Amino acid sequence: MKERTGISSFLFDRFLPIGSVVVVILAAWYAFAVFMNAQFELDQAARANTEISATQLVKNTMAQERPVLPAPHQVANEIWKTTALKKITSKRSLVYHSWVTISSTLLGFVMGTGLGILLAVLIVHSNVLDKSLMPWIITSQTIPILAVAPMIIVVLNAVGISGLLPKSLISAYLSFFPVAVGMVKGLRSPDLMHLDLMRTYNASRSQIFWKLRWPSAVPFLFTSMKVAVAISLVGAIVGELPTGAVAGLGARLLTGSYYGQTIQIWSALIAAAALAAVLVMLVDLASRIVSGRMGMVR
Repeated sequence: MKERTGISSFLFDRFLPIGSVVVVILAAWYAFAVFMNAQFELDQAARANTEISATQLVKNTMAQERPVLPAPHQVANEIWKTTALKKITSKRSLVYHSWVTISSTLLGFVMGTGLGILLAVLIVHSNVLDKSLMPWIITSQTIPILAVAPMIIVVLNAVGISGLLPKSLISAYLSFFPVAVGMVKGLRSPDLMHLDLMRTYNASRSQIFWKLRWPSAVPFLFTSMKVAVAISLVGAIVGELPTGAVAGLGARLLTGSYYGQTIQIWSALIAAAALAAVLVMLVDLASRIVSGRMGMVR
């Protein structure tokens, strides 16, 4: 049997599975939108003492101004209006709010990644720190971020620190954990035979680290960074909620909930998901480039 190549291979291996899942999700979304919005239309018809056909009922549930669950085309239309039809400097632009959120996300991601790598290096090279730090690192993630975020915001505001940094610290608090755990695993991944060989050659601890441990940990680092960058975005959005922010995707969620604008809420959620996907793909691209330069087989 002839093997599929090129475009045919892409369609069958990538597009078809993903496309099938998207179609199922959209179909379920529309079905739930009709189900959850139908009661309002039935109540309206009952008040007016009129009959409403099934076709009209379905049509009306897809066009409500403030639906319980907006239909996919309503969310897509809202995203189009707030991106393509608005200036990016406008406070109504989803691009503007996305940039505000992504700024704190990237800063928190960089800080969290740096802290995670530092902790992993210390843990791997010190048994004392391994036994003392690792349990606290794990315990730190058992505290709900919704409880931590307001405390961080209030404390930093009390000392005159506000704006980007408090939200970035919340992102860093979430993102350092997967990096620390992944790097500990990666730095400990070299075979004992390779470590013994390096010691046989009288290699120093720094030489063992840079020539053996670090190259072995790079795949673990990028894998954990994919998780970290996505969770950094969550931290940035959560950090915007207790501040009553006027900008950012968290602010869009807040204003949408205040005024019952469910379509606005869902458009912000979809934008956040799209941003997370783009960030993960960028980390994956960096991983492929670095792996290629290091001669690693993907």
